[in-house]
Amino acid sequence: MQPEVVVVLCTAPAEGEHAERLARGLVAEKLAACVNVLPNLRSFYTWEGKLENSAEVQLIVKTRRSLFPEVEAWLRANHPYEVPEILALPVVAGSPGYLEWLAAATRD
Repeated sequence: MQPEVVVVLCTAPAEGEHAERLARGLVAEKLAACVNVLPNLRSFYTWEGKLENSAEVQLIVKTRRSLFPEVEAWLRANHPYEVPEILALPVVAGSPGYLEWLAAATRD
C-alpha cells in the first residue's frame, strides 16, 4: 500500500545558500524524497503593516503526509524567516512507480 503523499511549498530568500541548505537537509534527513528549487521568484506580501516585495526561491517538497509535522518542525528550526511559508497540498494521484520510490526514499 502506498502512503498518502503531500507536496509542501516553502519559500526561501534568493540570496545566500538558504534554499540549497533547506533542500539538502530535508532529503538527507529522509523527511522528503525530493525537493525542487525554483529560482527567480518575486513575492509581494504585507509584513508588519507594510507592502513588501522580495526576491525568493520556491521549494517544492515531496513527502509522506505522515511526515508533515516533522517537516514543518524541521523547516521552522532551520529556516531564516520568522514566519516561513509552509503549506501542504494533497496529491490526489501519481504514477505508481514514483509513489513507490517516494515511499522508499522517506522515513516510515
